[in-house]
Amino acid sequence: MIDYQAIWNEVRSKFHCNLNSVHGPEHWHRVEDVGLKIAALNGADADVVRLFAVLHDSCRLDNKSDPEHGIRAAEYAKGMRRRLFNLDDAKFKLLYTACRWHAYGDSATDPTIGACWDADRIDLRRVGIIPDPSFFSTPEVRRVLQSRIPLRAA
Repeated sequence: MIDYQAIWNEVRSKFHCNLNSVHGPEHWHRVEDVGLKIAALNGADADVVRLFAVLHDSCRLDNKSDPEHGIRAAEYAKGMRRRLFNLDDAKFKLLYTACRWHAYGDSATDPTIGACWDADRIDLRRVGIIPDPSFFSTPEVRRVLQSRIPLRAA
């Protein structure tokens, strides 16, 4: 079992930016919501998606350019493993990879990493960026975006 509340509490308490920042908890909740919707469509691992949502931007030092925040988040996840959550090696590798590389604009062939990255990209609208459907990893999300059906959290 994963104690998500304990994870959220710790991450919030250690977050360097203002909790109301564009990379803060409101964003993490939207990424979680959309990520779980994508997981329901493509079979992604829901635990990895939920952990990614809270961790991926948790180690930002500011809201500007912070190219190392992904690796810090991945290492933070490594430090939490077996303390606040347990994932087998294969699932942890997915979480680590998703956190580590999420900010580089790549797409993923793995459905879980794709769900993580696509859920984060969908929320780029919060910073004035309209994501191009061709950059999304999951065909389910590309179809939804091209059809203009809302997938993001309300």
